[in-house]
Amino acid sequence: MTAVRETGDAVEADLEGRGSERFDRVLIAVGRRAATEGLGLEHTKARMDGRGFIAVDERCRTADSHLYAVGDVTGEPMLAHRATRQGKVAAEAIVGRPVAYDNVAVPAVVFTDPEVAWCGLTEAQAAHEGRAVKVAKFQWAASGRAATLGRSDGLTKLLADPESGRVLGVGITGPGAGELIAEGALAIEAALLAEDLALTIHTHPTLSESLMEAAESLFR
Repeated sequence: MTAVRETGDAVEADLEGRGSERFDRVLIAVGRRAATEGLGLEHTKARMDGRGFIAVDERCRTADSHLYAVGDVTGEPMLAHRATRQGKVAAEAIVGRPVAYDNVAVPAVVFTDPEVAWCGLTEAQAAHEGRAVKVAKFQWAASGRAATLGRSDGLTKLLADPESGRVLGVGITGPGAGELIAEGALAIEAALLAEDLALTIHTHPTLSESLMEAAESLFR
């Protein structure tokens, strides 16, 4: 977006490469920052990182052995489901159980229309790290269920290790992507192979088949 201006009861935005479009509202998000001041942490042994987030170990314990921290105050990703998992880890750690926050995949969803969801490694990250990956894409235009919904504009993408076939990342865009990404997160967390997804029988016709179809395309 290169420019925004009010035009009567609407907002007109200049979109790079797409010309001008009119919207009812425009949301401008500039990110979030830590709000850990005023908590009295200076009177404890807890430490903050350079951005003001509270540093914790794999048991969600701060540098002060009597204090635990979970959620947004511990940094990215600032997502409620991550905080919930951390809270469970902290609670079990406090009562002395052997536990650790060692999750590999934290799914994220943008609840727009269409929804956009992803977890694990992305193509951009793989390129930045110089990491080789196999990429499979399944266009929802080939999905019978998407056709009945009148939403064939979706896409399911898998990233897999070229040697082992292990699922490294999943990206989905389309209606219900926020629900579908759970299977991708499970595949990454459980170190499943793309072949495992391909050989798992998925209900037909459903949007979840797109994960199976994407995985199958890696072996054609």
